[in-house]
Amino acid sequence: MKRVLWVLLACLLVFTGCKNKTKRPLLPNVSGKAGEVLVVIERAQWEAELGVSIRESLAMDTPYLAQREPLFSLSNVTPGNFGNMFKMHRNLLLVNINPQNATNGVVYKNNVWAQPQAVVQINAADDAQALSLFKEASVNVAEFFEQSERDRIIANAKLYEERALQAPVEKVTGGILHFPSGYRCRKYTDDFVWIADEKQYTNQTVLVYKYPVSGPDVFTLAKIIEARNAIMKENVPGPVEGSYMTTTTAQEPTTRSLRYHGRDFMETRGFWEVQGDFMGGPFVSHSFYSPDGKDVIVLEAFVFAPRYDKRQYLRQVESLLYSFEWKKDEK
Repeated sequence: MKRVLWVLLACLLVFTGCKNKTKRPLLPNVSGKAGEVLVVIERAQWEAELGVSIRESLAMDTPYLAQREPLFSLSNVTPGNFGNMFKMHRNLLLVNINPQNATNGVVYKNNVWAQPQAVVQINAADDAQALSLFKEASVNVAEFFEQSERDRIIANAKLYEERALQAPVEKVTGGILHFPSGYRCRKYTDDFVWIADEKQYTNQTVLVYKYPVSGPDVFTLAKIIEARNAIMKENVPGPVEGSYMTTTTAQEPTTRSLRYHGRDFMETRGFWEVQGDFMGGPFVSHSFYSPDGKDVIVLEAFVFAPRYDKRQYLRQVESLLYSFEWKKDEK
């Protein structure tokens, strides 16, 4: 009897294992470098107006970088050469032009042939419709690939997290950020935290701070920069005595209102510089209300990498701002 029970149990385990494998097929890891998008398109269409529009949108200059760097690095392959090797790419834009398509439009998919993979497919009856569809969806397409890049960075941060860095952020904001290994806390007060990954020639930094709400217009560009400059002068000294970080006046910052995972915030982009020295670089910040509405909380990322292109360094550290989440007891 015991032998029969053991046989039945073994069969049950085998059946369950097979069933789970059927439901959740394992996908290989994606290939390609961070920030790359592979465009699958016929050569004639890539060289025509459709290809020009794709390049103008996805390979436009990344805003607020000292050097010209494309938003994404694009490469292309024809549908006939789109084999298994290319199907593993991290970001795919598939252009499917066929008058016999059942439905036409722009489709967004994840993890089709690999993981974590982002796939956008444009289904159109002809070249003119494909161009119209892409132009209408170009901003969403770029943001879909951008968010996919952020999600990969955040997943890696959580996998190799410096969990001790959650505590100072929580004490200032009531929420947490997820930092990967290599980041260290340089300064911590009741209303300011300085966390950085500093290497010989690069510096990726996150600043977390708060200040009291002073009126109804706290999220105007002027008020955000005024508060930023005051806090930087007090908390972020430069390498020379008497020097300090500030916001450059050579190019005015910009702001835009965003919503992410149910949280509204004002994004600010610009350049920082050190008053009294020759350091500088790009920064991006997220400003939003504290849960009680009494303070403005700011999450800021900046980069100093004078020897290198900065697109990927900024994308990496900016992505960490999107990992912010309120602690459960604050919701």
